[in-house]
Amino acid sequence: MTKPASPSFSTAVGARLRGDAIQQVLAFGALILLVLLFSFWSPYFFNVPNFNNIVEATSVVGVLALGATFVIVSGGIDLSVGTVMTLSAVMCATAVAKWNLPVPLGILVGILTGGLMGLANGFLIARLKLPPFIATLGTLNVARGLALVIAGLLPVYFPTDELQGMVMGSAVGSVFPEFPLPNIAVIFLGAAILAAFILSKTVLGRYTYAIGSNEEAARLSGVNTVRWKMAVYTLAGLFAGLGGVMIAARVNSAQPSTGFGYELQAITAVVIGGTSLSGGEGAIIGTIIGAFIVNTLTNGLELVNIPQEWQIVATGAVVIVAVYLDIVRRRGRAS
Repeated sequence: MTKPASPSFSTAVGARLRGDAIQQVLAFGALILLVLLFSFWSPYFFNVPNFNNIVEATSVVGVLALGATFVIVSGGIDLSVGTVMTLSAVMCATAVAKWNLPVPLGILVGILTGGLMGLANGFLIARLKLPPFIATLGTLNVARGLALVIAGLLPVYFPTDELQGMVMGSAVGSVFPEFPLPNIAVIFLGAAILAAFILSKTVLGRYTYAIGSNEEAARLSGVNTVRWKMAVYTLAGLFAGLGGVMIAARVNSAQPSTGFGYELQAITAVVIGGTSLSGGEGAIIGTIIGAFIVNTLTNGLELVNIPQEWQIVATGAVVIVAVYLDIVRRRGRAS
């Protein structure tokens, strides 16, 4: 006979779920507030072309943030997603432009490149016991250097616009022509649904939460934490590889010097969405909202002619506020 959960445990779980829901509602409210603010501030903000620009930028950052969600829920951090994305884009373009592979195989090469770099991160962190910050800082530079070496310091251009047509579609999207939505947003939506399913309905998702909540307790209960942490970082790398394919499609080329700084945007989106940097809690829906907040803020500040350096200041301030609110939320839950 199964022993019922204790009232204190049930109360704690209920409080945690309510706290997560409140965080997501607040994040969504902040997104609506930003849309209203910039709509009044700039006459160029509230229109379909600009919303498509926001959606396209959010789709790339959002895919990186999906992978970062798994890593942060597990109690880790990944600083390499931006440059891994760049390396994946370079490998995709190289496979198509220099190796003369079909575009679908080039896409596969780009995604698998990200997965391989993620596996390397997982090996360094789970097997060699390097701190996640140090390990992923190292792979950040490795990926950045490899991208420059493989590309020969120059952009790699696709010989045709086939990849761009597949990923971006027309201005109103070729998958669903009746809706003004680019194909890249449909890809992001599919990736988000897959990520949400993995995190909430699979063994990998359950163990990701367990490792983030208490890794030692998970290990003592029989979870192979080394293997599952490697799986988490590999999955994050695969999402970064997909992001590389998407960003290459946006400009129909691979730019080996881009990608640096995307990790900050991805982590910001995850934290704004309610995922705790302490690990053990978070949800994909919150990450999606956070990604839209980051890119709506950036887009709006550009339209009202705020200098780029102040845009960076604003993004940093948002990160600080989001982390502080997470600390306050956890203190309130513990009291």
